[in-house]
Amino acid sequence: MKITEIKKIGKGDRYYLYVDDECLAVMEAEVLARHNLKTGQQFDKNFFDDLILENGDYACFNRALGLLSKLMKTERQLRDYLKEKKYPKVCIDKAIDKLKDYGYIDDKVYAENYINLSSASKSRRKIKYELILKGVKEEIVENVLANFSDESEYEVCLKFAQKYLKNKQIDLKTKQKFYNHLAGKGFSFSFIARAWEEVTNDRD
Repeated sequence: MKITEIKKIGKGDRYYLYVDDECLAVMEAEVLARHNLKTGQQFDKNFFDDLILENGDYACFNRALGLLSKLMKTERQLRDYLKEKKYPKVCIDKAIDKLKDYGYIDDKVYAENYINLSSASKSRRKIKYELILKGVKEEIVENVLANFSDESEYEVCLKFAQKYLKNKQIDLKTKQKFYNHLAGKGFSFSFIARAWEEVTNDRD
């Protein structure tokens, strides 16, 4: 099998690799350079099969790294992203393992950062739901949330209560809507009742 053309794609670092006058694959410049590939060289089928797999590993890893350099992701989010980009599972697995080894993927760290950013505006229940939805294991979420105290969560609940009840008439209908509103945000009944009492008593 003979390399008949190596054609650059646009302004990037990717090339069309033509073998026996047919496009075999889109290749990364780095992979081509590793093997010093040139037009006219001949190799057997096994070489090209291995080359395509090597290229897939390299491209998949760099695609993942590019995403992580912009935004932290959970392992599942990253896997879903790479699947959407049509990378083979074997390439995705290798990329994920490599990124874990480098410390670029860590669901525990992701959960800690997410909680630090969200704990001032969300209930524990809502944070837990959102993290599990993002693919973080429940055990990891529970362990990290253990550092989020009841009083810290109540302070968040109280802020929502004060905001919701501002300029509202205090009656049974308002109370029912208030309970539904804060329950929808994931706060416990005891916190909601405590916040209602505190805000309405302050107003009195």
